[in-house]
Amino acid sequence: MPESLLQPGYSVMAESEPELSTFENKSGLAEDMKFLASMPELCDVTFLVGDTREPVCAVKAVLAARSRVFHKMLYQAPSPQRKKEPAPRENKLRLFLKRSSEPLLNLQNASQQPASHQHQTLIIEEFEPDVFRQLIEYIHTGCVTLQPRTLLGVMNAADYYGLDELRRACAGFVQCCINVDTVCALLASAERYIQYKCTKSLVQKVLEFVDEHGNEVLNLGSFTLLPQHVVRLILARDELQADEFTKFQAALMWSKKYCDNNPNTFLKDVIGNFLEYIQFHKIPANVLMREIHPLGIVPYSIIMNALAYQADPASVDPGKLSPNRVRRQAHGRSMSVQSSLDPYGSNTTLSSSGSSELASSDGKHSSN
Repeated sequence: MPESLLQPGYSVMAESEPELSTFENKSGLAEDMKFLASMPELCDVTFLVGDTREPVCAVKAVLAARSRVFHKMLYQAPSPQRKKEPAPRENKLRLFLKRSSEPLLNLQNASQQPASHQHQTLIIEEFEPDVFRQLIEYIHTGCVTLQPRTLLGVMNAADYYGLDELRRACAGFVQCCINVDTVCALLASAERYIQYKCTKSLVQKVLEFVDEHGNEVLNLGSFTLLPQHVVRLILARDELQADEFTKFQAALMWSKKYCDNNPNTFLKDVIGNFLEYIQFHKIPANVLMREIHPLGIVPYSIIMNALAYQADPASVDPGKLSPNRVRRQAHGRSMSVQSSLDPYGSNTTLSSSGSSELASSDGKHSSN
């Protein structure tokens, strides 16, 4: 090439250099990182999760890099201040012997690492093992399979540990996963995480879906898996689009299931917790006499009042027909479902108001 064509800073080699090409293998990296988190001997922190203290392993450096909350938990924990003792004076001979033996001492103490490099074991009580395991998988691999059963827990865990992208992904998945098949699982999981702010918006959306598909939801077999106070919450809602006989059948189905699991309980006593939410006067007379009365679990007075109202509405005090509805109209729309009525004995429950609230055992409401 003629010298006249050469410009300052120009290299002849530039003409023969190939174009740059970027190769990515994100799926392979994700699989390797998933394998890393599954091998306890390759991890340096173990979380004992939930009531069963199920072990979940992870790599501290990965957790700290992906979550500021984990970084603070694992690396910025306050350490007790120790008073420094003055170093003893050493003569020249002792100092020489000490320096000559340092390589040997270093070999002997190689296994004694600082506390920050030792394997840590931490207890996580806030989340279930399946939820926390999915969280750890996402942190290490950048991907996770969302499913309705653990969706609420993963969303709240992502919010708790500052993983905003995962939280937004869960919130987006909510819009398409609320259906007749998943609604009961979502409500059941909401009980554990009701104290977290992400739960409230999800519960409201689920309850709105239940209102619109009342008859379908009440006929689900999974409806019997809900806690008692959640069943009461649903049956008490004014917006619930379900006929009264379907509500009674749902309450009966739930009560039978509960009695099967608790042999020392009586069906009449259990279903009695739901009768005030059913407007028996709206159930046809022939259904009352053929389907409900022979069961012997609904007080005779309730059936007689319902029949009397159908014959002459003015002859029956409305308060005797729907005492629960009258109380709500007198005291406002919100009515607390006390946790003392919950056979599962939880201390924090859902409220039967239009939006989800916290109802403590003394009847006071609190919210995050």
